[in-house]
Amino acid sequence: MADPLLKVEDLKVEFPTRRGTLVAVDGVSLHIDPGEVLGVVGESGAGKSMTGNAIIGLLEPPGRVAGGRILFEGRRIDDLPYEEMRKIRGRHIGAIFQDPLTSLNPLYTVGRQLIETIRTHDEAVGETDARTRALGLLREVGIPAAEARIDHYPHQFSGGMRQRVVIALALCANPRLIIADEPTTALDVSIQAQIIALIKRLCREHGTAVMLVTHDMGVIAETADRVAVMYSGRIAEIGPVREVIKHPRHPYTVGLMGSIPKVGQRREKLTQIEGTMPRLNAIPRGCAFNPRCPKVFARCREERPDPRPTPGGAVACWLNAAAGRPA
Repeated sequence: MADPLLKVEDLKVEFPTRRGTLVAVDGVSLHIDPGEVLGVVGESGAGKSMTGNAIIGLLEPPGRVAGGRILFEGRRIDDLPYEEMRKIRGRHIGAIFQDPLTSLNPLYTVGRQLIETIRTHDEAVGETDARTRALGLLREVGIPAAEARIDHYPHQFSGGMRQRVVIALALCANPRLIIADEPTTALDVSIQAQIIALIKRLCREHGTAVMLVTHDMGVIAETADRVAVMYSGRIAEIGPVREVIKHPRHPYTVGLMGSIPKVGQRREKLTQIEGTMPRLNAIPRGCAFNPRCPKVFARCREERPDPRPTPGGAVACWLNAAAGRPA
């Protein structure tokens, strides 16, 4: 088997405060293979975006990687100096964010932004060649009449078209990995489906790997090869997407699956996970999910479960302990 493109080992992200240190990501381990789409799901505050930001080196101060390692193509990148990480960000690891307006400068045409990005990552490319490359990218991501639209400003595009431009920006340097943080959340269902199809096609044709951060299990089911379910800064369950969706093992994953409406199924009420995600300064002892878990028992309140192997993945739950599994 080929080595993973990205390997995260026991990642810990902390935020020092006057009242103590808050742990936002606590012992996350995962990998992404070339051309693979890894979905990362969970409620707000689970640590999904924080994990992605740590990988790409965009943690907001005073946030810091306090433990573990991040390896990209076999090279450790979490401890690189700022200027060294800048050479990797964009050129080798791209990013797509939820709101395209935060990624696009309203004062520049989309063509100028694409051309500048292309030439930043490859100084040998001239203005004319960069414009030709920019036009090709706009066509590739499905922007109609690219020859005219390249000289338009971001406000002249719809939300879906702006997100396509952001994807084109992420592809300017042909990165091996893209961190896509909620790339379809602000879009309507039909445009969302088009963006999903575009991401899948790019993975297939370019061999680009994607870490897809979202709270939408429907998007994961349509797009991802594997899925990591996060809760309170930790991975609750990880595995092949069909295995996790059809046979969830962690009670939190079961709850997420039960909250999704199914076509043709008549139900008066969807499954509800009682309670809320704990605050970073109030994470309970033992399994962080235990106050909300319908299957909680004494050990859950005292000991933190480590991930245990499942078919193609792992689950961190005492119900799935190898000895005397109750579930």
